[in-house]
Amino acid sequence: QVQLKESGGGLVQPGGSLRLSCTASGFTLDYTAIGWFRQAPGKEREGVSAISTGDDSTLYTSSVKGRFTISRAQNTVYLQMNSLKPEDTGVYYCAADLDADFAHLVQYEYDYWGQGTQVTVSS
Repeated sequence: QVQLKESGGGLVQPGGSLRLSCTASGFTLDYTAIGWFRQAPGKEREGVSAISTGDDSTLYTSSVKGRFTISRAQNTVYLQMNSLKPEDTGVYYCAADLDADFAHLVQYEYDYWGQGTQVTVSS
């Protein structure tokens, strides 16, 4: 059974850091894209970052470039978030596309989703 589980969310002050983890079970991260998405209250879900195990490519939305770093180790994908801003607040979800050749943030292409973890950036 394919499952994704996020962890690492919490409350942090502006300028702080958090590291989110997405642990996959029921499949291996071979030729898979793992994406991180977030949804702020009252807003649509948006893509944040993605990584592809096929070509080791990574992708970031412009608002997080230089602040967030995506990486993976075995069956876990991490999202290191530095210099956090209040606008980074939201529920963060990881998702898996099990047949991906490169990193992407096309939501409908992702087959499996985690339950989400809350990130709140506030003083």
